[in-house]
Amino acid sequence: MKVGSKYHPLYLVLSTSGQEEISLSLKEIETLLGHPLPLSAYQNKGWWSNRATQVSQASAWMDAGYHVTHIDLNHQRITFRKPVFNYEIRRAGDTVLWNAEMIRALRHHMNASQGELAEELGVRQQTISEWEKEIYTPKKAMSKLLGFVAERAGFKYET
Repeated sequence: MKVGSKYHPLYLVLSTSGQEEISLSLKEIETLLGHPLPLSAYQNKGWWSNRATQVSQASAWMDAGYHVTHIDLNHQRITFRKPVFNYEIRRAGDTVLWNAEMIRALRHHMNASQGELAEELGVRQQTISEWEKEIYTPKKAMSKLLGFVAERAGFKYET
């Protein structure tokens, strides 16, 4: 989140809160920002979607490590929550076999879209999508590469 972005104050509050879940009214968010939210924030749930790219307001909460988990436009309240990823680590010898939840958790840790992770691994975005949908799982060699990428990103998946 760029300093000076109009949503940077929201990012600062979320990133320094230390809370797992934060619920704010739209008026509280406007007070933090120092300017009114657009009308679409009051009328369209889609404005609050967790899109990682090309949406500056979503960057405010996603870069701070949160997702919007509840949108109540009738009462004008938004709930932000740190995602919880539960996964079981399986191995084949000394290689960790990556699964859908581990891949999602890695992407979240890296603040990367499926396309960005795909580029990092040298695969198609569709491949990442299929792994996350459990259509199939990464082969052993790709699991090793995922482990290297996770290590470089500081993602501690075995703790």
